[in-house]
Amino acid sequence: MAAASGLTEPTVLAATKEHLFDPEREQSYVVADTQFAQENWIDDQPISPETKSVLAPFNHVALGSGFPDLVGVDHLDDELLAVDRVGSEPPLIAIEAKGYTSGGVNVQRGILQAYDRLNEANVAYVTAPAGAISQSERTLASELNVGILGIDSAGDLQILERPRVVGNRTSDEASAIRFQASAQGVAEKSFGLNHPKNYLGVAVAAYHGDDTRELVDEHVVGAVDSAVRGAEFLGLVATSKADFELTSLGEEVIRFVLRHYASVDAALEAFEDWQGSRKRFIDAEPLWGELVRRVVFAYPATELLVSELQQRHDDLNEPPTLVDLVRWLHESHPTFAVELFIRGTESVRERVLTGDGDLRPSALSDGSVYHSPTVFQLKAMLYHAGILTERGAEPSNLAPSEDIWQLRELLDRWR
Repeated sequence: MAAASGLTEPTVLAATKEHLFDPEREQSYVVADTQFAQENWIDDQPISPETKSVLAPFNHVALGSGFPDLVGVDHLDDELLAVDRVGSEPPLIAIEAKGYTSGGVNVQRGILQAYDRLNEANVAYVTAPAGAISQSERTLASELNVGILGIDSAGDLQILERPRVVGNRTSDEASAIRFQASAQGVAEKSFGLNHPKNYLGVAVAAYHGDDTRELVDEHVVGAVDSAVRGAEFLGLVATSKADFELTSLGEEVIRFVLRHYASVDAALEAFEDWQGSRKRFIDAEPLWGELVRRVVFAYPATELLVSELQQRHDDLNEPPTLVDLVRWLHESHPTFAVELFIRGTESVRERVLTGDGDLRPSALSDGSVYHSPTVFQLKAMLYHAGILTERGAEPSNLAPSEDIWQLRELLDRWR
């Protein structure tokens, strides 16, 4: 790929991403800056569809005083680091790329940009054509704890300088990428069911002792895989192959069951009565509904949404539509807004975001650009938990300019 397109900055970056990040690995997530979603690069050099496909998804993530070309979370191979990685959490990685232009390759500028990102990233690299990297630049990078990666004409990667992993403060923007890389990030299939009782049922079945999947199928919901996946995303269970392990939050669900039911079997029988019900759960089953509210509020995205909806009410005192909410959220939490609400496909991010990471307001009126697990399933769960006034809708049936996102219980800040 790199040889065919020339070692421009986009092709260098794409080759680097392919070498460093593995989308199949757990706790892996990476985005390229929105500038790489455009049709042409510097000197009108085209960015090939293949290159853009490798670099997608796109977002404009602030780290340090600027916006790295690539930012992500992954478990780096040991050969990429100066010392073995300590701990199980993958590092936040920032990468600056440089490629050939009519003005040459400014590797030194890339090193200084990467160094700046270490204010908030754990690891920073500059990547550039291997033949354009001088010894003096390698020395500078080593002194600043910046890694240097070289890409040759065949697209192969050479590790020229290895950085150390450092600790740092975590900004809101960095937290959004870490969240997406975590077990609770909003993946394309994170929530496949729109009633939170289905996910609680997995925790109850996991504690029972018999086959968890069979119990879920018999008593809770037939879509067992979706129920299990959602229970994992809500932090109720952790799975390892066929085994289920309750988290501390999942254990609290069981303590609730033991307080209010004669047995776990009796609790599972109650789930059968709720199958197919469209009633708001917290109104139909107040005790279970309060438990659901606690579980849903523990999901990291919920607290952000609730606090921002309350703040918007304080400032504007009007119920926001989905378009209003995304635009509001993008002002103060741009990375979260995009990752939480906008689908991660190349075509959608390119439609919704400019090269500078700004929103294109006209695109937000199209329901197809939105992330179904957020606007349908998560919103429905927030409705059943008594947090929002309205349930969600599938993107195909969504009218974003009419879809209301309002807290059911708004606080009066002036009392």
